[in-house]
Amino acid sequence: MSDSINNIVIVGGGTAGWLSACNLAKQLNVVDDNSFNITLIESPDIPTIGVGEGTWPTMRKTLSKLEIDEAEFMRECDATFKHGTKFVNWRETPKNGSSEYYYNLFTSFVQPEEFNLAPYWQLGLANGKSYPDAVSMQEQICEQGLAPKMITTKAYDGLVGYAYSMDAGKFGMLLKKLATNKLGVKHISANVNSVNLDEEGYISSLETDNAGKISGDFFVDCTGTKALLIGDALKIPFKSFSDTILTNHGVFMQVPYESEDSPIVPCTVSTAHEGGWTWDISLTSRRGVGYVYSDNYTDHDRAEQTLRDYIGPQAKDLEANRVKVNVGQREKCFHKNCLALGMAAAFIEPLEASAIFLMEAGSNMLADLFPRHKNALLQVEKTFNESFNYRWAKTADFIKMHYYLSKRDDSDFWIDNRDPKTVSDSLLERLEHWKTQPISKYDFPNTFEPFTMESYQFILYGMNNNIDLSHNEGAFGQTKQAQTIFNDIQKMTEKALKELPNHRELLNKIRQYGLQSI
Repeated sequence: MSDSINNIVIVGGGTAGWLSACNLAKQLNVVDDNSFNITLIESPDIPTIGVGEGTWPTMRKTLSKLEIDEAEFMRECDATFKHGTKFVNWRETPKNGSSEYYYNLFTSFVQPEEFNLAPYWQLGLANGKSYPDAVSMQEQICEQGLAPKMITTKAYDGLVGYAYSMDAGKFGMLLKKLATNKLGVKHISANVNSVNLDEEGYISSLETDNAGKISGDFFVDCTGTKALLIGDALKIPFKSFSDTILTNHGVFMQVPYESEDSPIVPCTVSTAHEGGWTWDISLTSRRGVGYVYSDNYTDHDRAEQTLRDYIGPQAKDLEANRVKVNVGQREKCFHKNCLALGMAAAFIEPLEASAIFLMEAGSNMLADLFPRHKNALLQVEKTFNESFNYRWAKTADFIKMHYYLSKRDDSDFWIDNRDPKTVSDSLLERLEHWKTQPISKYDFPNTFEPFTMESYQFILYGMNNNIDLSHNEGAFGQTKQAQTIFNDIQKMTEKALKELPNHRELLNKIRQYGLQSI
């Protein structure tokens, strides 16, 4: 390869490929810089399967940076607003048809790093409310089926923080249109048959079935679990997380609404079952519903029946699709002149919608740190791998925490998930510390924590893992200020419930009228 890095080749489309292309083209000003080229090679033979995808609030910033109109995005991608995730029956095995839930939300009324309400909630100042309901307006907003904003609210703004649920296949098409029509990205429809390496082990070119040899200086592997570049060509080993994350399969369906007036739930609903859990994601025209499980604990037919039972009579005539999930990561995602993004790099089950976020974060990081000279590759590789090995480890810990804290005992799946042998030492140490000590901002010193203090609080305290403050109540003497904040949250919640529109009604208005420009 040459010393200058001017030609980027991205292999694979979808969200990972096209978002990477857009971010790089925007950041590196490909349209005006004639020395720079981005080519995306996309296989014409890989079908798109729409399962419904959840995002994080970071996606709003990414879309805004790319100058994508929010209303256009929502129309084109079947997108809805997302307040967070509702966890149903995760705390314990339901008895006699009972049901319970808690939320992991996107908005606390007060940032916990500024004033930590958790110990005051534990001391009983929140009138017996669950932790998520005590510290945020958003649980009640979501329970009432309301949107996070009004039609007069500017694009990408909201009364509370929000993300999106969307059709990832349609999102890829929107990004493809932006990349090729406005940002100067070249698109080639072809299959990659082989990868050529130079004498130093760098990728020099790709051999395709109908576009010949394609040379490049830097390559981005977005080929999903095939990992054609990082795995097959560069031989970076795959590190399994199967000893910790016990799920390994998913079965899913596209579920139409019963009528055009059916409610659109403004969150992901995650419901625990005997051998795993279901996701239920509401898009504008349908729901994406799936069941995540392990064939070590249940068979595929039973898993599919669990999904059909959850959906109800509508599932009778619906086709089910099953997928094998390899949970884990490449030992490093950046090697020589190749970066793997998305499932080519890692996958840690969809419980907290981390897949698109981590791909989005990697794409943004590449755009910010892109090495324009071969001499810069080694340091960027080191920085990237350190950052993402940390992020993946913490993501695995956070997801495992949901299972480990559950008191469900209706199958070996849940019993084994609570076995400390299946839990990392780092998570066990944290949870032991948090039995007598409130979660603190000092527990999260890394700039690139994938899950913040706020997220850990919603899960830990939402699962009713209380803090024993009997030895240290005197350290939390700001009771008047805490009581005032809890009262303010209640008042603002009542106000929001009166002002915010129904979720479906707002989505219909956005499709018709759009939103105000930023």
